Amino acid sequence: MNYEDLEFCRAELNGHILTVTINRPEVMNSLHPPANFELEQVFNEFANDPEQWVAILTGTGDRAFSAGNDLKYHASGSKRGTPKTGFAGLTSRFDCDKPIIAAVNGVAMGGGFEIALACDLIIASDNAKFALPEPKVGLAALAGGLQRLPRQIGLKSAMGMILTGRHVSAEEGMTLGYVNAVVPQSELMKEAQRWAEMILQCSPVSIRTSKNTVMQGLDQLDLEGAINGCLALPCVQTLMKSADFEEGPAAFAEKRKPQWQGK
Repeated sequence: MNYEDLEFCRAELNGHILTVTINRPEVMNSLHPPANFELEQVFNEFANDPEQWVAILTGTGDRAFSAGNDLKYHASGSKRGTPKTGFAGLTSRFDCDKPIIAAVNGVAMGGGFEIALACDLIIASDNAKFALPEPKVGLAALAGGLQRLPRQIGLKSAMGMILTGRHVSAEEGMTLGYVNAVVPQSELMKEAQRWAEMILQCSPVSIRTSKNTVMQGLDQLDLEGAINGCLALPCVQTLMKSADFEEGPAAFAEKRKPQWQGK
């Protein structure tokens, strides 16, 4: 796709890293249906392009990652609808096995927080704020927040946020366990890039297999079944037949940096 034609976000591919920036700062990067469908196209491209290995998602400016659903657009009666992959093309995307990093540069409220929770890592600026305030406006966090947050931080901590709609700082988010790192606003993208580069040091096939196996294992209550069944997963079989599966041990034995092919 032609990234220059994007209207509500920006996308830049640098090597194997795709950086996507929600670009609606006039409404604190809140999302309306046209933006959601546009972001779906961007992440469809990311999922399907074998040369795109890691994505970073952030927002324009230093105030907001995303304030969530554009309530003024919602109230205006304008055309509604959500892509099948969900809010920002991510919250209902369950088949993407590539890592996505949320670089949260400010407010992540409602749907904005749900987008971040749908990512694999959250790197937050020190001014970031997180909340699921939907009940305060007669709504509910139905784009995955009510399911992902309890799974990621435990029931009581999650209910403490869900039932109050309270704002949680980046530091508290790290304590609760859904934030991976907190840095000053000026260092946010550098830190997100650093995490992406660490991922790129690993085999892309191994990374995809690891993410896929973790997610499928979470669906099973039986730990023994999850462990014993993982070898039969298609992603594991793909890994074992891949060039990277041979390259890793060879590079280790030869004391050189591996040359990953991602296949």
